[in-house]
Amino acid sequence: MSFVLDNSVSMRWLFGDGKAQDIAHADSVLERLKQTGAIVPVTWGLEVAHVLARAEAKALVTGAQSGTFLQILEGIDITADAATFTHALSGTLQLARSYKLSAYDASYLELALRLSLPLATLDENLQKAAIKAGVKMFI
Repeated sequence: MSFVLDNSVSMRWLFGDGKAQDIAHADSVLERLKQTGAIVPVTWGLEVAHVLARAEAKALVTGAQSGTFLQILEGIDITADAATFTHALSGTLQLARSYKLSAYDASYLELALRLSLPLATLDENLQKAAIKAGVKMFI
């Protein structure tokens, strides 16, 4: 695995919204992901499902669009970290407290720190926390 993938990046692949530089960054991450793969906290799948369900409920996407997006995700090398749960009530909680992050966001930071991998995120608070914690950002 070459980097930790945050859900904020993967959702850009579905919605294609945001600043032009964010969309370009997400596209760059996707291209690298196709070559090297990425790792995510085990909660990543739940975050993806949450966003899809809410987007469908608000009629931002159709079930068919969600299905196509899920097929794309299934076709790329994204590995869920089995140890996320083990660290949730220790390292992840401490990072959430220290950097005022949600536990979900802190799980990406914890994973990047534990595996010494760069982090691909578009979340500004998570970016700031990662930089303070000494995590390299995916470029």
